[in-house]
Amino acid sequence: MSGGVDSSVTAALLKECGLDVVGITMRLLGGLLPSASGCCGGPDMRDAKRVADFLKIPHHVLDFEQEFEDEVVRPFAAAYAMGETPSPCIECNRSLKFRHLLQTASDLGAAALATGHYARRLMGAHGPELHMGVDPARDQSYFLFALVPESLDRLRFPLGGSAKDEVRAYAARLGLPVASKPDSQDICFVAENGYAEMVGRYQPQSLTPGEIVDEAGRVLGQHKGLVHYTVGQRRGLGLGGGPPLYVLELDAGSGRLVVGPKSSLGRRNIVLRDLYWLAPERAETSLGADFRIRSTRLPVPGTLIREANKAVHVVLDEPEEGVAPGQACVVYEGSRVLGGGWIAKDRNSP
Repeated sequence: MSGGVDSSVTAALLKECGLDVVGITMRLLGGLLPSASGCCGGPDMRDAKRVADFLKIPHHVLDFEQEFEDEVVRPFAAAYAMGETPSPCIECNRSLKFRHLLQTASDLGAAALATGHYARRLMGAHGPELHMGVDPARDQSYFLFALVPESLDRLRFPLGGSAKDEVRAYAARLGLPVASKPDSQDICFVAENGYAEMVGRYQPQSLTPGEIVDEAGRVLGQHKGLVHYTVGQRRGLGLGGGPPLYVLELDAGSGRLVVGPKSSLGRRNIVLRDLYWLAPERAETSLGADFRIRSTRLPVPGTLIREANKAVHVVLDEPEEGVAPGQACVVYEGSRVLGGGWIAKDRNSP
């Protein structure tokens, strides 16, 4: 229970079904890392307690602030320092929520762990499968690809078949204390003035200015620190005049920002690292599927290829723009999530 409307409605739905419900809240922000977006800090813990009291269910607060800093925040900063664009929500789900919380659920003797994610767990011929939520505007399956099958067996997503307006309407009808609470925005540990300052505290070199160069290596100007940029970005380059230029690469080794025309953004070949796979029965060396390269993008068709040396890469049918190292590339078959991995640095592949 995060203190938001989604997890609160999840608890209410379970209680309504006659289940024995226990609320668990993870304290991730507070002393070490003040909350920036109204998520995972003191006010949210109080809201979660209010909802638990309203529903008359037990409520436990678990302090994982140090683990959150070590396993999510520091790797996030380190990835930016390496010229990547990380997605910390995926790592938070994988390393904290669905590892530590599942262990806590076991310690409490719980049969399952339910969350407010907009995704679906459906039973297939080979066991439980992860699917998109039915509301495409709220689907969060992209952020859950790094689960392991054993975790999926014990997880439940009661909101996966609902739209957000239905969830809010249910919360209002029930009179939940958080029915009108706004959704949290952006990354919970990033302050209002942006993530660059936070990353700079852990990785000061990421704030070091450097050269902006074109694809041929010609110097066009100066950037204000690689942490301020991501692949596909157009605004904020400070070059002025001439045709529009876009960020093509963040070269952390040289400290250079490589830019070029929009036509140079498209990529069909993507190298993946750290592949997670939720469909062990689908182990083909060449697999036609759909691929989502960012959470805001629709899946596009392509082929997943597993090499004999265990290397994995994706060949898209058509080029995609904004393929950024550090972001996830998630593999879908219809609405089902087969798995995914992180996009590796290999911009030389067209």
